This record gives sequence, structure tokens and C-alpha cells, in this order.
Amino acid sequence: MTGESSTIPNTPPIANWPLYIYRVIVKLLSFFMFGLGTMVLVIVVFPVMSLLFHPRTRFNKYARRFISASFRIFFVNMMCLIGAIKMDVDNREGFRHLSSKIVVVNHPSLLDMVLILSLIPNADIIVRGNLTRNIILRWVVNRLYILSDLDIYVLADNCIRSLNEGNCLVIFPQGTRTPRTGEIRLKKGAARISLFSGRSIVPVCIGGNDKLGLGKHDHWYDYNHTECYLYRIRMQDEIDPAKYAGLEMPKAAKRLNNEIRQAFISPKRD
Repeated sequence: MTGESSTIPNTPPIANWPLYIYRVIVKLLSFFMFGLGTMVLVIVVFPVMSLLFHPRTRFNKYARRFISASFRIFFVNMMCLIGAIKMDVDNREGFRHLSSKIVVVNHPSLLDMVLILSLIPNADIIVRGNLTRNIILRWVVNRLYILSDLDIYVLADNCIRSLNEGNCLVIFPQGTRTPRTGEIRLKKGAARISLFSGRSIVPVCIGGNDKLGLGKHDHWYDYNHTECYLYRIRMQDEIDPAKYAGLEMPKAAKRLNNEIRQAFISPKRD
């Protein structure tokens, strides 16, 4: 069965209506399973872990690893099995062994953070402060991750402390999902933290096909009109901030930010 014409700009017509409806259903099922799984973590798993692992830094280490493993083993594998997504990762071992790096990621869809967490077991994340108002996520966010709405120097201190503990700091420097135009605008926070801490930046590019239905302002009932979501995840060459050490902070941050943006626009591995 073939759709007539798409009402969404720059998309082809729906090629197979029964398959399209199935994919919308499995997408919604995946979101339901994510919410249910997060509730189990918050209500059952983490209270038990908080009794077993002390001090807080030790609990945070194992809680982050548990989140990564549960996302990878249960959630991501489930989505792949039921045909919600496909994943193509070039260097899984490389992701698994990252340590004390600032991992900057482009942001084409709603699932990006979950997929990156599933690949990096020691990931700490800078997250939006408004997530503390989410009844399901706020305990996890407050306990495990770094809020973005802090003073830049307090934020930098928290990030440097986490990096010194061996965590990878995951940052989505766009601050929001990429618009369907593909335009990439980066905030300078990741560059500044790299310059403050002296830690290298590892850009990660999420590519693949159209993520219609998972983008900013997309409808819940939308899905890619012709195929399953494909996530092609590629680790780019490491960027050493030491090359900008002789520059004043504003100029160094701007140049480093431009290098990050170039890694997103023209990835070396695709």
C-alpha cells in the first residue's frame, strides 16, 4: 500500500502503511519500556545499591555502569530485536575503554543519550536542569549527573572532579536536538571545560537516516516514512586542547569549538 504525498517537508511518501504503523507502535512501546525500566531502577535497584556501595563516589561508579549495561543489554537490544532501530558502531571496544575524556556528540534524535550511555560504561553527563522536574528522572539526574544550569566555574569544577575520577564527560554541545535543516550551532561550554581541565575532546558523530518522529517538535505518531531508524555512530579523532594553550580563553574556546563543529560536519569515518 502506497501513501499519496507527505505533508512533512523534505520527506518521501509513506511506502508501506502496515509496516509504517507497526514501526510507530514499536517506537511507542520502546518509550513505555524505557519509562518502566527507569522506574524499576529508581524504586528497586538504586536503593539496594546505595546500601551496598559506599561512599557516594563508589555508588556513582557502579550505578553508572549498571545504567550503561541495562541500556545496552535490555533496552537497545530490545529496540533492535523488534525492529525499532538498527545500530552500526565502528569501534565498540574503543568506546568501552575511554577514560577521563570529554565526549562531545551531535544530537539528531531523542534516543542519542541512551545510545551513547549504552556504549560508554563510565559516562557522566551534563544534563538540562529542567530534568529535575521529571518525576521519573529527577532522582537519577540529581544523584548521578551534572546539571547544566550552574555557574560556569562551579560547573567546570564539577566536571574536572568527575574527569579526575576517571569518568568520561558526555556533552551535547548543541544544547538541543538538531533541526531538520541539519544546521549545527554549538555552545562553547565543552570547549571551555576542555581548556580549563586540559582533557582531550573525543567527537562522536551520530549519522544514519532521517530520524523523523524523534526530532525536535516532531509528532509522537511520526516515523521515518520508508525505513527503520539507522544509527551510524562513529568516533572521530581526538582533539588536544594544548594546541590552543597560548591563546586567551575567548579566542581559544572559539577555535576549539570550530574544530568540534568541523568534526560533526565532515566526519572522517562514516
